Amino acid sequence: MMHLKILAFGIARDIFGGSQTVVEIPENATVSGLKTQLEAKYPRLQKLASYMIAVNDEYAQPGQTLSATDEIAIIPPVSGG
Repeated sequence: MMHLKILAFGIARDIFGGSQTVVEIPENATVSGLKTQLEAKYPRLQKLASYMIAVNDEYAQPGQTLSATDEIAIIPPVSGG
């Protein structure tokens, strides 16, 4: 198992109750697996129309494998006017 620090922006900060959270996931977990685990721990994430996961400052693909040294961020939907 590995511990990942997840940074939160926008509405995700409110959902996490702060600017970051830590989750424990299996070695070689994927972005998709992380998303499933985050939504189980924080059900309000499921209510967002869409959100992206960024790994090391780049938008991540669902099948991308994660490592303990990755910088991970939740990017909520952005609206503008």
